[in-house]
Order: sequence, then C-alpha cells, then structure tokens
Amino acid sequence: MKSGPIIVVEDDTDDKEVLEGILKDLHVPNKLIWFTMSDEAFNYLKKTADQPFIIISDVNLPVENGVEFKRRVDNDAQLRQKSIPFVFYSTSVERDTVKEAYSEMTVQGFFKKGNSYDDIKKDIKLILDYWKVCRHPNS
Repeated sequence: MKSGPIIVVEDDTDDKEVLEGILKDLHVPNKLIWFTMSDEAFNYLKKTADQPFIIISDVNLPVENGVEFKRRVDNDAQLRQKSIPFVFYSTSVERDTVKEAYSEMTVQGFFKKGNSYDDIKKDIKLILDYWKVCRHPNS
C-alpha cells in the first residue's frame, strides 16, 4: 500500500465508523484523515506536505458540496500538480452529476454507497486495490 493518508470528506459519523471498521478489517496501514466539511479538507490539502494516497468524497456535504469541492481542487494549480486520486462515494448518484464529474472534472471514480457492510467493504477494497497498483505521477 502506498503510504500517504487516505482523505475522507463525509459529514455522516455513522459512515465514518463503518469506513474505519472496514479499513481495520482490510488491514489498511494508511492513516485516515476525516473531514466533515470540504473547506477543512481543502485547507488541509493546501497546507500539508503529505502526499495523500486518495481522496474519497461524498457528494452531499454541508455548505460546499462534493462537486464544488472537486472543482475547487481542480482549479488550484498546486493541488492539481499533486495529482491526488479523487473518487466520489455517495448515496446520491444522479446521472447528471456523474456526467458532470467525468466531463468537467478530473474525477477518477464515482461509486454508489453499498447497502450493507459487506457491499461497502467490497467497494472500498476495489478502490484501494486499484490505486495501489495504478501508475500515476505520484507513483
């Protein structure tokens, strides 16, 4: 596993607990950094010297939604240069939003949250396994 932190932008604490359990079950060694607001995540990304392994963001967030957050990341030259893999993982998967994410942003995945622990675990394992072996500028 690549060593950078996993950044999660999600305002639901139940989802946070589930994801923490899944990462533990999968023996993922990466530090998990959790943000409930996209502004906090953006500020962290701007200030940190760390190279995050991946950003996993919900679409439905308070104040600035996940799509607006991703647009802001894409429009920032410093963050674009970091080439951090970014995936949406959300209960809200509307066709127009998915189309916008792929055609107007540099999103690397859009996943619908599973309905059970096992479904979510399979999704997270798939996402992390892919990015463990994928070649990109930070490889």
